[in-house]
Amino acid sequence: MPPQKQEGMGMKIIDAHLHFCPGREYFDGIAVAAGHENTEEHLREEYRRLGIVHGIVMGNRGLDCREHRYPKELRYCVGIDTEELEKGYLNREELDRIEENLRLDTCAGIKLYPGYTSVYVSDPIYDPVYELAASYKKPVAIHTGATAGSNALLKYSHPLTLDEAAVAHPDVQFVMCHIGNPFLMDAAAVLEKNGNMAADLSGLWEQRMDVETFCREKRGYVEALQTWIEYVNNYDKFMFGTDWPLVNLEDYIGFIKRLIPEKAWEKVFYGNAVRIYGEIPSRFTC
Repeated sequence: MPPQKQEGMGMKIIDAHLHFCPGREYFDGIAVAAGHENTEEHLREEYRRLGIVHGIVMGNRGLDCREHRYPKELRYCVGIDTEELEKGYLNREELDRIEENLRLDTCAGIKLYPGYTSVYVSDPIYDPVYELAASYKKPVAIHTGATAGSNALLKYSHPLTLDEAAVAHPDVQFVMCHIGNPFLMDAAAVLEKNGNMAADLSGLWEQRMDVETFCREKRGYVEALQTWIEYVNNYDKFMFGTDWPLVNLEDYIGFIKRLIPEKAWEKVFYGNAVRIYGEIPSRFTC
């Protein structure tokens, strides 16, 4: 499904990975560093200016679906994090709450936070979660790679850990958030091998950057990203995402265009997200 032409950046875009936490001090600060304001009004204005018609929020507001209230341009993935996992299992009430979210058209999938939680995604604790995801035909997005805090453990968020989950649950569509950055070679191997594994390209830099300067000063990093994205040899596997409010949206669109050949822009910026996260009901578009 190709993007339609829009004013601004020239095509229709889906932001397949963002956070929506207006008024939280941490997110307010990183938004300012990226040249933005952490408000609903500013996000909507920037989305419209840049042709971003829809976004997928990586939710960390708990399992109560009443807590997940977002602007009409956004759907969300319900997050399962430390509070639910620290006791070593998910009880019936928690699973029922997850399912209650999945029944909603506002809920596009499930989000897991390995690294921030000390549980491998192949742990049996997640088996009933994966069964729910398969039943509702909604994807499971998984944090991979570097973490925002020093207390997290990278062994849990390494992209190789997703391989076992993908093999054990072939009927689940997995999304490797941040393409496992900086473990790009391993991430590419997992993506190339597993037909039920995709990746979003969110959060590959922070704050506000000039694209030309960044690509020149970080040439080795940019070349590594290009090399391992090309290695996968399948642009159906990748989705544009920003990790808003971590990055400047306009700059980041330009950066991803540098990583992805123009022939694949329609898939990466729009079509793949529609296929993986589902058709966008008209009431959710800008």
